[in-house]
Amino acid sequence: MEMAELRAWLRLGLTSGVGDITARSLLRQFGLPQAIFEASEADLRECVTVKQAQSLLQVPDGLDDLLTDTQQWLDASPRQRRVLTLGDSDYPLALLNTEDPPLMLYAVGRIENLADVFARCAEMGVAVVGSRNPTPQGVQNARHFSEALGHAGLTVVSGLALGIDGAAHEGALSGFTGDGIATIAVVGTGLDRVYPKAHLDLAHRIAERGMILSEYPLGTPPLSANFPKRNRIISGLCKGTLVVEAALKSGSLITARLAVEQGKDVFAIPGSIHATQARGCHALIKQGAKLVESAQDILDELNLAFTWTPQQTDDGDSAPSGMEALASLSALEAGLLEALGYEPCTLDAVQSRCGMDTPTLQALLMGLELSGWVGRLPGGRFQRLAVA
Repeated sequence: MEMAELRAWLRLGLTSGVGDITARSLLRQFGLPQAIFEASEADLRECVTVKQAQSLLQVPDGLDDLLTDTQQWLDASPRQRRVLTLGDSDYPLALLNTEDPPLMLYAVGRIENLADVFARCAEMGVAVVGSRNPTPQGVQNARHFSEALGHAGLTVVSGLALGIDGAAHEGALSGFTGDGIATIAVVGTGLDRVYPKAHLDLAHRIAERGMILSEYPLGTPPLSANFPKRNRIISGLCKGTLVVEAALKSGSLITARLAVEQGKDVFAIPGSIHATQARGCHALIKQGAKLVESAQDILDELNLAFTWTPQQTDDGDSAPSGMEALASLSALEAGLLEALGYEPCTLDAVQSRCGMDTPTLQALLMGLELSGWVGRLPGGRFQRLAVA
């Protein structure tokens, strides 16, 4: 993109009082952004208010600094960085068909053949979203589902947030077969920063085998209003959306609602009727979301011909199934798991069920937690985890 064209797009995005809807109206009227800023106030007032027309005639503060920063950012790694606009041939068609496509998209990662990448994601992409404070089982579900979807050749899209988002990206990277891109992270900041900082390493790995997208210019901090807004991009890029865990007032339900409005499939994993993080999923299922118990359920619903099979271990054997792994436990460990059940419960409740003394019970729980059979929840509670 030429500097003059990039400057005009940045100026349009920075103009005070001109949002995306008004900007798209101006583009329909005048064509490229350069033509907007060459128009007279009288011409502008044919499709915007007097105040907006006057604002368009003023050069926004910080425009030239942003242009310099953006050009330097692009030049620093031209094979991994790209700015897409509504007028770009590589702009995702799936987003163009949504109600509110972003004016610009900043991309970092595997940016070759972007049009094909986005087209494939529209047909074989699943958004995986959920709570920032999930249960251990929720984290495991997000990772296992995403790993299976990745192994089936699907692209997993999420938001790089703590909790379910991070687990979804990790699972997609683990299941990546090398065909296409593993995962896309849609973030609510400029791409010159990573939020949360705990996901700095994850972001680098996503950029190596996938892509990070943002509609926000460089320098944009993690403002709370940006994260619900970016959800329309997460759902808009994909064929379906999976909600792993969500409370009733969760941003993940916003993503699910947007997916429905975009005509996409919505899937939800059920949970305990006593778990706050499951109530959002249960509400979605009541409203028509498809209840899923495995990644294969999603593949079947999307009419994707693939049958999930266990991945091979390093020695060439199939990984042990849940039943085989259970058989490897001691009688005491298996008995404790049976007493624990899949509902979160306190140490006292487990002890009353199994009758073990406290030191033995605590030692067994510690061992089962370390081996991935049990998760520790806030409030001193424990939960048995399903092992695939």
